[in-house]
Amino acid sequence: MKTSLLPISTIASISMLGVFLVASQAQGADEKKEGPKAWTEPDTAAAEDPDFLIQGEYKKGDSGIQVAALSEGKFYVTRFAGGLPDDGWDGKKPETAVVERDGLDEWIGGASKVERMSPTLGAKPPADAVVLFDGEASDRVKGEIKEGYLWAGSETTDEYGSFTLHVEFRLPYKPGAALSSQDRGNSGLYLQNRYEVQVLDSFGVLYNPDWAGIPLKSDVKQLCGSFYKFKTPDVPMARPPLTWQTYDIDFTAPKFEGDKKVTNARISVKQNGVTIHDQVELPQGTGAGAKRPEGPKGPIVFQGHGNPVAYRNVWLVEKD
Repeated sequence: MKTSLLPISTIASISMLGVFLVASQAQGADEKKEGPKAWTEPDTAAAEDPDFLIQGEYKKGDSGIQVAALSEGKFYVTRFAGGLPDDGWDGKKPETAVVERDGLDEWIGGASKVERMSPTLGAKPPADAVVLFDGEASDRVKGEIKEGYLWAGSETTDEYGSFTLHVEFRLPYKPGAALSSQDRGNSGLYLQNRYEVQVLDSFGVLYNPDWAGIPLKSDVKQLCGSFYKFKTPDVPMARPPLTWQTYDIDFTAPKFEGDKKVTNARISVKQNGVTIHDQVELPQGTGAGAKRPEGPKGPIVFQGHGNPVAYRNVWLVEKD
């Protein structure tokens, strides 16, 4: 874990006439259709948006603080008694507030900003692993590959049954999208194209809507780490956008005797090194996968949902 002192000190109107007004309205409609800006590289985000450097996790005394950027100098702040989630938090309802930039000193003045990195980040595949993506195009996956990353909208070319899977993902920085909305860096890992582990920027949002302090745009079972619309994680382990995160997944496929399913799928998930699901039984697919019939094998899909989500260092070890 890296720790640095809080950098607190570093933190138009247009008029058109005649046909130019019509052109402006048309352009505005196009911009609205494109949605909020999404940054995909930390250096660019830091250079263009001062809020990017403020967002993140902090420690101050016996408190842990998460600061999520909301755009235009506003932030959603959560203060945990005892420390950060999985690092001292007492598990009780935290304090939350929407704060302007000039009001942040009350919350994080004198605090230390921390960067918690997953202990499995950069994990090397064992000798018996199937390497799905290591930065280069291969016959194991099909989809968009650029800048050394595999992008949302890709999938494996082979089908798999039971396995352990390691995957690293990076969500875009998209502060203009409403906190907790499904437009904030949405993707998902579809195991066998049936069971979705949600991928979304929901940093700073807990899985208890009564604790949020703001209206949530999504069901909590649609937030990062959830089995989509089925179960929330046991621990909130989401990191800030443009931070590399990890999923380490142990998946046991359903078993069949002929066409009859005799055992449901089971799945455990570690997010950023912490167990968020422990041997959860899945009676059917989740999300859109619930509409697809179950089977002993299927592809792994890196769901495309209109957001630039990057993946890297993806490998699995098949189980009997």
